[in-house]
Amino acid sequence: MSTHTSQESKAAKTNNPDGFAPEQVKDVTNVLNATLADVFALYIKTKNFHWHMSGPHFRDYHLLLDEQATQIFAISDDIAERVRKIGGTTLRSIGHIARLQRIADNDQEFVPARDMLLELHADNMTLVESLRAAHEVAGKVSDYATTSLIETWIDEAERRAWFLFEATR
Repeated sequence: MSTHTSQESKAAKTNNPDGFAPEQVKDVTNVLNATLADVFALYIKTKNFHWHMSGPHFRDYHLLLDEQATQIFAISDDIAERVRKIGGTTLRSIGHIARLQRIADNDQEFVPARDMLLELHADNMTLVESLRAAHEVAGKVSDYATTSLIETWIDEAERRAWFLFEATR
């Protein structure tokens, strides 16, 4: 039985093609996994608000949130695959996401449209801060591929936040 478990552990790990030290892999993996948990939390919240949008600007907001949710979800695979490429392991369950996420869920039965947009604006700015922290960690170990990806994700999150902000004025 221990042989089987040992083989599973080896299968879960990837080779480390970039030569990062185990501690560096751990640091980048930890910060990216927390960011990935935030991405999933933000995606679900954005879809929740998309599904439950109402009011005079329904169509515009509904379409905006659908577009934003698609963009948010699109980076999830890139984050997880980057963790694997550097030799780490990534999220495994909804429970794992819940333990790491820093963006709060919203289970309210009704949220006014403007409040939805304001909350998503704040959440996207929280994601920007998480991404900046991840960029700093990756930069310290000269993980240029990760920092390059993160710079794009920061720009996308700032753009989403800008659109949400402007829609509430």
